[in-house]
Amino acid sequence: MYWQERLDKTNKDEEIENKIKEVRKDNPNYGYRRITAVLRKQGRDINKKKVQRLVQKLKLQVTSFSRKSRKYSSYKGTIGKVADNKINRNFKVEKAHTHITTDTTEFKYLEKDKNGNYQVKKLYLNPYLDMYNSEIISYELSKHPTLAPILKALDKAIEITRSNKDKRIFHSDQGWAYQVKQYTSKLEAEGITQSMSRKGNCLDNSPMENFFGILKQEIYYGKKFYSYEELKETIEDYIDYYNKDRIKEKLGYLSPIDYREKNAA
Repeated sequence: MYWQERLDKTNKDEEIENKIKEVRKDNPNYGYRRITAVLRKQGRDINKKKVQRLVQKLKLQVTSFSRKSRKYSSYKGTIGKVADNKINRNFKVEKAHTHITTDTTEFKYLEKDKNGNYQVKKLYLNPYLDMYNSEIISYELSKHPTLAPILKALDKAIEITRSNKDKRIFHSDQGWAYQVKQYTSKLEAEGITQSMSRKGNCLDNSPMENFFGILKQEIYYGKKFYSYEELKETIEDYIDYYNKDRIKEKLGYLSPIDYREKNAA
């Protein structure tokens, strides 16, 4: 009788469990904290410890993967102008479109050659991130680590931030592309202050490093891509999701765009 009663007992958490499953379906990398935030926005007064317990019960814990490849570096020594570090790890910014940072990261994918064998190919992402809300305001993807896509994304970032009357700072590491005249002259023409991390100090550009880590953890590590187009589309879709829908704790559980628009009102 005891076990029959246990089997017949109604699951009082069935409704909330279904809601948790719905949130995770739309946001497969949300842990219990962000799931709790979404449920509260839906008007549910729920404790995060209960959500944590139900996530564990439903076996919906987020799987983490570690990076196995060496970090891409575009540093080639001093080949042009090296700017002072104007940011000095002060990443708290009070207004949108004033402090922008950039970097380049590398992805790998597989592609068949003429003999039907898979060869490792590379894709490069060049984004510009607003330190105010971690929004990716522009980016370019390419098959080679060349200057053209970096300058193209830079032009978009300059245009987006041009209406801002406050002094702008564009930050980067000491990669070769950020030292050359084609890059520095664009900043000078716009009256934009250039800033660079110190050599070998990735923490000097931690907002960008943090974005790369999130991006690769959520869509790249543990997966294989079999064409440039497949990987490119995956990254493009993710950046759109990241800007519009992916909530961040430090932004009061708002997405980057929602945070900017709320505080602009």
